[in-house]
Order: sequence, then C-alpha cells, then structure tokens
Amino acid sequence: MAVEDGEWIMRGLDWNDPWRIRSWRELINWINEVGFLPLFANEVPGFSAEEHVSPLYWWTGDPEQDPWAWREIIAETGEVAYGKFFGNRAGFISREWFPYFANSRRDGYDFDAAWDDELVQRRYKAIMDLFEDGETHPGFELKPAAGFGKEGFRNFDGCMTWLQMQTYLIIRKFERRKSRRGQSYGMPVSYYLKPETLWGYEHVTSAYKEDPLVSAERICRRVMEQFPGGEEKAVRRILNQRQI
Repeated sequence: MAVEDGEWIMRGLDWNDPWRIRSWRELINWINEVGFLPLFANEVPGFSAEEHVSPLYWWTGDPEQDPWAWREIIAETGEVAYGKFFGNRAGFISREWFPYFANSRRDGYDFDAAWDDELVQRRYKAIMDLFEDGETHPGFELKPAAGFGKEGFRNFDGCMTWLQMQTYLIIRKFERRKSRRGQSYGMPVSYYLKPETLWGYEHVTSAYKEDPLVSAERICRRVMEQFPGGEEKAVRRILNQRQI
C-alpha cells in the first residue's frame, strides 16, 4: 500500500495471473506454507498478502474477493494468528511458527513473570488482568475497564499494539457493536484474546527452551529464504528482531 498523488494505491497481481491468491482459504494455506506474513506491502518485496492478491476489491465488503474481509474470516477460524505483529502493523503468524515469535518477542518471559521482574508497566498489567477469564474482549470495553481515560492511564491504542507485538494478545474476531435494541451498527471492531487460550499454554511456550536470539535468527532466516529480494536490515526492522 502506497500513497501516490494523495491517493492510496494498492499493489497486487493481475486478475488473470495464475499466481494470484483467489480466496481466504488459499491465503491461509500460503501463510502456513511461508510461516508468517504481513498484511500490507513493506520494504521487503513480496513479503505481504497485499502483493499476492488482486488490488481491485479492497474494502468492498465482498467476502469472496475482498482481502480486508478475508482477514476477519481468517482471524475467526483460529487456524493462524492475526494481529499487529510486524512493525506495529497487521499480519498473520501460523500455528507452527507462533512459538518462535513468542519466545523471541517475550525474551522467554510469560507476562506474569515479566510483571514480577518489573519489566512491564502497570498499564499493561491492567489490560492483561482482564483476560484472566479466558474470554475475548473488544477494545472499546477494555479501555475503560482497564482504567484508561482522562483521569487514568494514557495511550490505550499504543499499549494494545505493544501487547500484540510481544505476542501476549491476538485479534480473535471482529464484530459490529449492538444497540440497546440488539441491532448491529458501525464498523466491525476487534476482539482480543490471549494466544494461550486459543492454542494452549504448552504449544505457545514450546520454544522457550531455545535461546530467544536463536528464535529471532530462525525467523529472520525464514524471511530471507522465502523473499531473497529484501535487505537484511529491512527484514529485521519489520520483524523487530535483533541480530546475534
């Protein structure tokens, strides 16, 4: 996605290109094959869903053709994780590769352990405490419930992005709000969940036995192998990874 002459320009493949991804199911299959994938184009050529779908149907609301609608469908399947995982921007991580991201991003710490060692701020703890019930929660309910507002904590959106980047939360589904009469209205909003609730604690933390820097290097190598046109510095910047 780029801005040219003040207009958003979507990259992608020609409609008749045999390599074009044609459905949300094909996109899931490719995510699982690659391992993880940003939603939008970035500094690494080819390393995005955007560049492999048609640019014609974005934001049309057509579940058959709109990649923006696909992300909602994919999140709700629970087959891959969706959230802000790449340079504070949205993308997908397969179930197979999620433990390596968790180990690398968390530096081997569960959230409670990071809190006990005073590595996270109180405002993050206020959010994470709300997920002890094992349920999904929409952002518009989390914000006041966690004490964000004029007289409370600040930068709720930034905190939610950080918690996703650290893999402590994922976006599990999207739903429209409901009026008092039970009628849906507005745009779909994000509902968040702990990945451990979706895939189990043992799976999410299964790479903790590995040095976090080794996990980071494993992830970086995967991108370099799959998308060799990108510079290593750009890859690491998008992945928010350190070099050994």
